[in-house]
Amino acid sequence: MARPREFDEDIALEQVMDLLWTRGYEATSVDDLCAATGLSRSSLYATFGGKRNLLLRSVDRYVERRTPSIAAILARPVPVREAFAALLAEFIDQIVAGSGRRGCFLGNCAAELPRGDRAALAHVRQGLGRTEAVFREALVQAKARGELQPKADTDALARFLTAGIQGLRLVGKVNPDRGTLEDIVATMLRCLD
Repeated sequence: MARPREFDEDIALEQVMDLLWTRGYEATSVDDLCAATGLSRSSLYATFGGKRNLLLRSVDRYVERRTPSIAAILARPVPVREAFAALLAEFIDQIVAGSGRRGCFLGNCAAELPRGDRAALAHVRQGLGRTEAVFREALVQAKARGELQPKADTDALARFLTAGIQGLRLVGKVNPDRGTLEDIVATMLRCLD
């Protein structure tokens, strides 16, 4: 008879995601993952299938957690420029406070993963695609309300804002100066004028 699990899989996955986000995939050993979760190697492998599967599940978990919060900010009953300004201000606050200096987990993974790891990069690409889709939806609605120029390309704007946020968070890792980050955001927001 198999022993029942004596741990919460969701909590363990959160711990893994936090460790991978903080240290990076390559710098994190299986022993580190075991220490972070309190699981033995056999339990870790039996539950999650190994380090690489943990990375893939962590990327998916990050997207599951992050996308609804972004969508909620952009769904506020304010002009789209104001909604994006609030989202970007939140990122700046996180960076300056320290919790956001790890960068974006997706961006970190995209930078660290080998180009040959197509499956892992596909997970990252899908995650970025979900962000872009949330942005596009907000922009399409704003255009319908007359908040954007009639010729505004909502697809291009969504891609630009997705890339801009990745850049903001990357700069914030090495230069958490509020003034610098606010200058970047001010320039980004001009695309919505």
